[in-house]
Amino acid sequence: MNLRLNTLAKMVDSGSRVADIGTDHAYLPIELVKNGKIDFAIASDVAAGPLENAKTDIAEAGLSAKIETRLGNGLETVTHQDQIDTVVIAGMGGKLMVDILDAAWSKEYQFDTLVLEPNIGEAGVRNWLMMHNYQIMDERLIAEAGHTYELIKAKLTDTKHDLSEKEIFFGPFILQEKNPVFYQKWEGQLTYNQKLLQNLNKAKKKDEDRINEVNHHIKLIEEEINHD
Repeated sequence: MNLRLNTLAKMVDSGSRVADIGTDHAYLPIELVKNGKIDFAIASDVAAGPLENAKTDIAEAGLSAKIETRLGNGLETVTHQDQIDTVVIAGMGGKLMVDILDAAWSKEYQFDTLVLEPNIGEAGVRNWLMMHNYQIMDERLIAEAGHTYELIKAKLTDTKHDLSEKEIFFGPFILQEKNPVFYQKWEGQLTYNQKLLQNLNKAKKKDEDRINEVNHHIKLIEEEINHD
């Protein structure tokens, strides 16, 4: 497995019953079961093709008795009878991730642990977690094959755990650690936002709300990457 999947695997608690949503080849559940970290997983995907690949890979690993494949949208493939306590959703946009979690929440499907890797819109995911009484327990910011990834582990609690604006934007643990990837990512994002601002200001009809938002993001980023 690659660094991203290995890091996700480390964030899953031993003995969990896991649903991997958007499983693709089921590499993550295969690795977790093969190494004895968990005994049961659901490998779920909305696309039949990847799920067939997953089924083949699971069978070749001799794990068909411990990993079930399910075809369907989001968490609709998981039932209360499955007794899933940990949901992994990785490699999709934050908005889609929130939609999946919202759909499950509206049907009173709540899971003790979420391990999430949104490839965009991370702040929206953190905001959802905060508003639904999840406490972020761990975060990792990694770089692989020219991309940066934010991995978030959260646990369901009885109370709301407030995050500051910067903690939602950057991630509380990521902000605290500020590893070299942090500067790599946010220096790139600063350049992107500065160019975006130039283009917004050149427009004949200016979107003042968007200009203010981008200006604010630039300010947040500059404060953190220039902060000693």
